[in-house]
Amino acid sequence: MSDSKRVEEKLAKLREEIEYHNYRYYVLDDPVISDVEFDRLMNELLSLENEHPDLVTEDSPTQRVGAEPVTAFEQVIHSSPMMSLANTYSIEELKAFDIRTRKALEGESVEYVVELKIDGLAVSLTYENGYFARGATRGDGTVGEDVTHNLKTIRSIPMRLRHSQQVTADIRGEVYMARREFIKLNEERRLKGDALFANPRNAAAGSLRQMDPRITATRPLDIFLYGIGDVSGVALNTQIDALNFLRESGFRVNPNVKSCQNIDEVMGFVETWSEKREELDYDIDGVVVKVNSLKQQDRLGATARTPRWSVAYKFPAKQGTTIVKDIIIQVGRTGTLTPVALLEPVELAGSTVSRASLHNDDIIRSKDIRIGDTVVVEKGGDIIPDVVKVITEKRTGCEREFAMPAKCPECGSDVVRTEGEVASRCTGEACPAQIREGIVFFASRDAMDIEGMGPQVVSQLIAAGLIKGFDDIYSLRFEDLVNLERMGEKSARNLLDAIEKSKMRPIHRLINALGVRHVGERTARDLAIYFGSMDKLSKATYDQLMNIPEVGPKVAESVVKFFGNPKTLEMLRRLQGEGVNMVEEERTLSSESVGKFTEKTVVFTGSLEKFTRKEAEDAILASGGKTSGSVSKNTDYLVVGKDPGSKYNKARSLGVPILTEEEFQVLLRGMKHENH
Repeated sequence: MSDSKRVEEKLAKLREEIEYHNYRYYVLDDPVISDVEFDRLMNELLSLENEHPDLVTEDSPTQRVGAEPVTAFEQVIHSSPMMSLANTYSIEELKAFDIRTRKALEGESVEYVVELKIDGLAVSLTYENGYFARGATRGDGTVGEDVTHNLKTIRSIPMRLRHSQQVTADIRGEVYMARREFIKLNEERRLKGDALFANPRNAAAGSLRQMDPRITATRPLDIFLYGIGDVSGVALNTQIDALNFLRESGFRVNPNVKSCQNIDEVMGFVETWSEKREELDYDIDGVVVKVNSLKQQDRLGATARTPRWSVAYKFPAKQGTTIVKDIIIQVGRTGTLTPVALLEPVELAGSTVSRASLHNDDIIRSKDIRIGDTVVVEKGGDIIPDVVKVITEKRTGCEREFAMPAKCPECGSDVVRTEGEVASRCTGEACPAQIREGIVFFASRDAMDIEGMGPQVVSQLIAAGLIKGFDDIYSLRFEDLVNLERMGEKSARNLLDAIEKSKMRPIHRLINALGVRHVGERTARDLAIYFGSMDKLSKATYDQLMNIPEVGPKVAESVVKFFGNPKTLEMLRRLQGEGVNMVEEERTLSSESVGKFTEKTVVFTGSLEKFTRKEAEDAILASGGKTSGSVSKNTDYLVVGKDPGSKYNKARSLGVPILTEEEFQVLLRGMKHENH
């Protein structure tokens, strides 16, 4: 055997082994090797592919991320239509579907399969001879958009089918975002001053339709597969056969599936999940009922739009109809103007909703929302009330169009919208709304952590003329506080104690608390470690800031602009005069600490069980290392918790050593860690 053939076989074996372990990890949630062993395999593959670039294949695990951004999505014609389902909303309608089906199949036994209806974005994955060839959105059912490179970033989608190398098929599924991931993503966007996603479905759809797959790779997308369109190379007789084939081929199939012999069993499944749906970590909006036999499906056929062999039962909506009484503007701490609809109160998902965020002017225009409109509202994942659509048929002609104000409603300053951004912002430096929200953030847990200084107390202090900015907090006196409504002597003393304690917070907490645009908690840590003091940071040049690996042009420009303002420097002088810490604590390392993480850069991903994220990061700092928010070739370790994100995959591709939480603990204890 030639050397080239030997290398080719070695590469094929490595790819197959790595995809198997990806399947165990991402689909079964049951890994059979450690991260260290997986890293060894991945590094071996990367090394061989670097030596033999002509042997790199499209299905290689190393090729999931890295495609160049596109300017537009190409159209894809589905080989078989992705038809919509007819919707039913009552048990009576389900019974009518059963009667029609049995009448059409008179004399035959009919079995149903019931599955959860995932509230996500429908896609079709085309596999040719077992290999993932392309993926597309549903589009209009006949023509969709090619999002192959974005779908490749979803690790639960296999690059090739397991045990089914001769199969060519269109696999149908639903891309979604888990609720917990949606909440984390929106919180990250909120801290950055970015527009929030309305609900998990919108977040999934927006993430999958990014022009740059590297952005999609940072979004926590997942997928459930539920059906097959055209297929060759495998014999399937029932929907259950199809689901089993998908599982055996390496796909994630929702476990909540049931075979039902009659419509009564179907209704039992519907009733069960109507009650249990909030126990899931992903949104479902109903149950899909399908005739199990594929031959019977063929005989039942379809109408012009929907199959006759399947129907969707939609759960009682978390939606309601109400009227937009007015649209007001809320101004955030970064100056972002957010339009909010004031609604006639409506009951949704067990609570009364009277307000809904409209997010930005573009969304208002795209949905054509007007004051006085009758609208459909919903709670996306029971999180953020959202206006879904306008019922234009109910317009009377008295409705008024909304216009984003040219002046800030809080301070009268000019409102601007920077090209390329969806947000309109107030330009006023003394805007009371920005000051109020900024002080609330300054005192929050992730910033200076002043217990007892929440939004209500901050509003009271501002209304009483006691504070106008961050620095005024530290000059508050007992007699100032004790006379405030619902304050009292004990609460006043507790608040003053909390203010005093906050003076000695590490300066990365202070940097974060200042609310510099584009600077979050992670970047604040990097700045504190790099510059060591507020004085040096305040004098930093753009070029100096760009020397920090985690800092990009937007952050550098924002930091220079913030500290270039004389008012900022005066505020810092006052804070220093009140005794607020302005110097990064020098880390005196014990002999036990040296050698663990000294001069090492560590990144964390996923949920840690035995540490909070702050505790873990503080442990790294105490050991003489530093933490970062992103993985790069300069990363020394990635510590992986439960449900890791895209950092995990990037670390693998770069050959960065990966530690489990247990292995991380071993290093912290100073015990020898093999293979590192």
